[in-house]
Amino acid sequence: MAMNRETKRLLQRQGQLGADGEPKAARKTAPPAPRPKEKRTPPTVFVKEVRAELRKVAWPTRSETINYSIIVFITLIVLTAAIAGLDLGMGKAVLWIFE
Repeated sequence: MAMNRETKRLLQRQGQLGADGEPKAARKTAPPAPRPKEKRTPPTVFVKEVRAELRKVAWPTRSETINYSIIVFITLIVLTAAIAGLDLGMGKAVLWIFE
């Protein structure tokens, strides 16, 4: 196998090459033993855990939710108008070019 010194040193550090530069024989490992199947969580325990996690969430206040909704709607209107304007302008430009 032709390789430079840097590659040979790297492979030796990784244990893939011996000190003489020859590849080490690949060790055959047994496949990992299958993991035992875990028991399923009952639905009641699942619901209790979900409720416990939802109690930890920092929910926004009513005024924060209203403010964020207004910001989203304004952004939506501005972007829709910008895209519609670009579409109208490009459409008129294409018709002007090809007429």
